[in-house]
Amino acid sequence: MRRFARPKSLMLILSVIVLIGLIAIGQHLRLFERAWFNVQALWQPMNTQSIGLDQYQVAIEARVIDGLDDDVSALTYDPVRKSLFTVTNKNAELIELTLEGKILRRVALVGFGDPEAVEFISADTYVITDERQQRLIKVHLETDTTFLDVADAEQMTLGVHVRGNKGFEGLAYDSVGKRLFVAKERDPMLIYEVQGFPHYNPEKSYAVHVVNNPKRDAGMFVRDLSSLQYDERSGHLLALSDESRLILELDIDGRPLTTLSLRKGRQGLQKTVPQAEGIAMDDDGTLYLVSEPNLFYVFKKPAQP
Repeated sequence: MRRFARPKSLMLILSVIVLIGLIAIGQHLRLFERAWFNVQALWQPMNTQSIGLDQYQVAIEARVIDGLDDDVSALTYDPVRKSLFTVTNKNAELIELTLEGKILRRVALVGFGDPEAVEFISADTYVITDERQQRLIKVHLETDTTFLDVADAEQMTLGVHVRGNKGFEGLAYDSVGKRLFVAKERDPMLIYEVQGFPHYNPEKSYAVHVVNNPKRDAGMFVRDLSSLQYDERSGHLLALSDESRLILELDIDGRPLTTLSLRKGRQGLQKTVPQAEGIAMDDDGTLYLVSEPNLFYVFKKPAQP
């Protein structure tokens, strides 16, 4: 009987090691929190204030943005121009797109370092991030603007959790509360709320306040943050995660409500979105998404009967 004791012990040890490994992987990928959210969603009634991301279906899938070879990063909707803007960070440009993903114009970005996000603030006014230097840069864009020089722009540096290329990946703006949401990709993954930038009245002094919500950030069951979108109708924040292939809806208290999966077979997708980098939402609630290097997506919520 003794000769079987050692193999059994080895099997037990190996089983424990495998179990510990699986638990560690699950924690790293946030699988347990996501599974618990899915279980709760089965029996909890639909929040009437929710955007309902799970109901969206893809309308345009993986359309190549003709004329664009560089990596697109971030996306924002301009309700005045009725168009979209994205940035590229290799050959730095601000690029205007139609709502169908066609290029309208290209504006060179001079001295912007590593532009990673862009957000519409008001007519002709945007904020662009420099990821590595953690700068927020306010720019003014006219119809005939052909280049933007960072030396001419109002800017501020946050300088928090500085660590290589894991800086500011996403922006969203609340025009009513005058809050600029800034997403730090990961290590650690955070969403800052900045008040006081951009500055509106140069004749008045101002102070910048930066706060974050650790409880909200800890409750996001995604591995990274690639982009943000603020919905002023509901007051909810959308967070895009490339690594988790997910868009997450957060309510005004930062609690997860609904999700939109970017994996094959979900939301009508024929293929998984390869590297989602930016989301934007228009006045009708249509979602737009860009994926590196140059793919364009549109998601729409079916009309209610």
